[in-house]
Amino acid sequence: MPAIITLTFNPTIDEACETETVHPTHKIRTRNARFDPGGGGINVARVLTRLGDAVEAWHLAGGSTGSVLDGLLHRDGVARRAFPIAGDTRISHAVFETSSGLEYRFVPEGPDVSASEWQSCLGALRSAAFDWLIISGSLPRGMPSDGLAAFLDVAAAKGARAVLDTSGPALEQGLRHGGLELVKPSRGELEKLVGRTLPDADAVMAAAQTLVDNGAARLVAVTLGHEGAILVGTERPVILPAIAVPVHSAVGAGDSFLAGMVHALAQGLAAEIAFRHGIAAGTAAVMTPGTDLCQPADMAALLAASWPDPD
Repeated sequence: MPAIITLTFNPTIDEACETETVHPTHKIRTRNARFDPGGGGINVARVLTRLGDAVEAWHLAGGSTGSVLDGLLHRDGVARRAFPIAGDTRISHAVFETSSGLEYRFVPEGPDVSASEWQSCLGALRSAAFDWLIISGSLPRGMPSDGLAAFLDVAAAKGARAVLDTSGPALEQGLRHGGLELVKPSRGELEKLVGRTLPDADAVMAAAQTLVDNGAARLVAVTLGHEGAILVGTERPVILPAIAVPVHSAVGAGDSFLAGMVHALAQGLAAEIAFRHGIAAGTAAVMTPGTDLCQPADMAALLAASWPDPD
């Protein structure tokens, strides 16, 4: 059985392409199209697979697009387990406008799932063996946010480490459950959670520290986009700036960050070192075009250049 299971309740087929200019009404001719399996947990599994981890991507999938998703995962060599649903797996679309350097991302809400459909995944998890459970991405319509608690209960009962990367009510419910090994909100997601603006690093650290103090998570990594990231839960908070690189696409940067950090934590590395791996992996992701993700060679090069001393 895999050491790591990722759960993606609302996966997607990610299409990416580019065009000179995005404009209304008339046809927009695109080029360099690519298709990748997507959704938070699936993206994390793609990167962990590249890094050589024993990981299996569990996900809900349905319709003819569900079969396409499976084919894309097979192409990328990702071990997987699909749980069938009646609805069609969604398709997201990203368009890079070459004239401006802007990227436009179109993300549908996805299918409605029944209780029996998402609970079939829960039943299978109770019989599985794993060391890490990563729940990442949005919840589909029809799955209540408090449904996450049942999955976290299974992880706790098995002594597995649980990682959460979601937003809104699902994030709130997961943190209310507590006992997470790692949670990775963006600054905006953390602001929505606490109900106020976090104008500077000190405010972000204080809000994240509260989550650690109340037992919601052992580690809280807050991503700040081009400003870097903050890690709380260690002996003292760690602030790391973003690494300056040419940006090709922001798709999957947060998922790559999470994968890089879990990859290092699963090897027993200290949280501060794992945080560097996360920064390097997220940065490596923005160097790749469209819906591609972190490449291990880029991640290793960024680690070596940014932190030449491994300690």
